[in-house]
Amino acid sequence: MERIFTILNQMEADGVIGRYAIGGAVGAIFWLEPFTTKDLDVFVALPTAAGGSLLTLGPIYEYLLARGHAPQGQFILIEGWAVEFVPPGTPLVEEALEQAVTRDVNGVLTRVFTAEHLAAICLQVGRAKDHDRVLRFLEAGVLDAERFESILQKHNLNETWTRFQNTHLQA
Repeated sequence: MERIFTILNQMEADGVIGRYAIGGAVGAIFWLEPFTTKDLDVFVALPTAAGGSLLTLGPIYEYLLARGHAPQGQFILIEGWAVEFVPPGTPLVEEALEQAVTRDVNGVLTRVFTAEHLAAICLQVGRAKDHDRVLRFLEAGVLDAERFESILQKHNLNETWTRFQNTHLQA
């Protein structure tokens, strides 16, 4: 995976992408015990063309195709991983990208969403696997409660959190 992070760092340095951070399941693995996942979600700020406002993944695909990486549906295969480049689609994900933290992976620096942002995004998305991931974050004790509650408040997720607690955390 270090090779993928090296490629992402080079893409950022070359101006192909703006700030990026790892989210999704691989992002969660930075905070939890490892588990199986099939893809890598790279949340990325996309530069816009001068005078334009249209965001496009075209330059990312062109850059990676020129370096021998192949598209596969919505993904690009890089070092055997299905990598998806995802622009932030909500204010919560935008904040997660802005506040991502740097991690060293065998000498290669990369950015990853905080555990609190990952858990909040899971609550916002609300699928069964997302609820399971929130439970894993809680069981692992990696969430800073004050920071997590602040994020939930800011992004109007307090009712969602209360419903989650009533459904999943009742003894």
